[in-house]
Amino acid sequence: MTTPDIPLLDIALWREGAPGQRAEIATRMDEALRQSGFLMISNHGISASLRETIRAQARSFFALPVERKQAYATPVAGRGWIPPGGEANAFYGEAADPERADLKESLTVGRELTTGDAETDAKWFTPNVWPVECPGLRDRCEAFTRHVRELYYDLLRMCATALDLQDEDFFVNHVQGGPQTFNINRYPPLSVTGVPKAGQYRVAPHTDWGILTILDRQPGYGGLQVQNLDGTWADAPYVPDAFTVNVADLLSRWSGGRWRSTRHRVLPPPAQAPDEELISLIVVLEAEVDTVIKPVAGDLEIEPVVAGDWLREREAAATVLSGGQNRPSSALTLAPTSRRPG
Repeated sequence: MTTPDIPLLDIALWREGAPGQRAEIATRMDEALRQSGFLMISNHGISASLRETIRAQARSFFALPVERKQAYATPVAGRGWIPPGGEANAFYGEAADPERADLKESLTVGRELTTGDAETDAKWFTPNVWPVECPGLRDRCEAFTRHVRELYYDLLRMCATALDLQDEDFFVNHVQGGPQTFNINRYPPLSVTGVPKAGQYRVAPHTDWGILTILDRQPGYGGLQVQNLDGTWADAPYVPDAFTVNVADLLSRWSGGRWRSTRHRVLPPPAQAPDEELISLIVVLEAEVDTVIKPVAGDLEIEPVVAGDWLREREAAATVLSGGQNRPSSALTLAPTSRRPG
């Protein structure tokens, strides 16, 4: 198995280091994003106790009877609970298979922001749905995503330096009013899901749509894999307390294709650990929706796109059409189910 270049970078060296250290870490970022599209980040300063409290409270929500959770049910891209069987990921341009839906359930919230534009707010900043059964969850999730956004801005400053842009805040200036999605994904054990179908995953192979994704994951047999340049798959490395970060489609386009928006997947629940249950905290971070994404490096001939249009296109492709048909998609939205997990 080929090992992808996914280095562990100390963000403190960027935040507090001398100019030479900052330049060195930006160069190492560039190397990795060209090869794998992935990084790991240490010393981010977001407490492990906060993250574990979120997991504990989310776990209590996921343990509720389906009838209780159904009150919060939402399709993909909504706010609330995406039930088991509610999403089937696929690489854009390839048809997702609803018969092989992802083996997970999710609690999804978004950024709460008022831009002053009613249409923008209604589309991208819809109200969150917080389970009344988990009264402390909202405050903790908001604290977590607030810290993650600060990390996001630092990573984008590092990106600007890696691309030799004159303005270190070039990317930051285009994202401060952008939306975000926070997915708390529960990957149930094999003892709950039953034996997966051939080609079925906890999360099927896909790329992310926006700018960066920041992931706090748990180690496991049925964990994250990244596709290498040669098309083979490799386990993503895991370092305790480090975040995994990956380039999404729009940042890849912004870099003129220099950086990879890489296919990745989460393996199905493993037979060798039938009781393995994992919970991932995933923050998907976007640009302001009216931002024109025009290459600033690499292939300058890549056609510019408007961030919101790009995301709407991907979302539309993720919607089941009447009659059970669907278009090629990155995430196929299925009707919420009322069955019990597994």
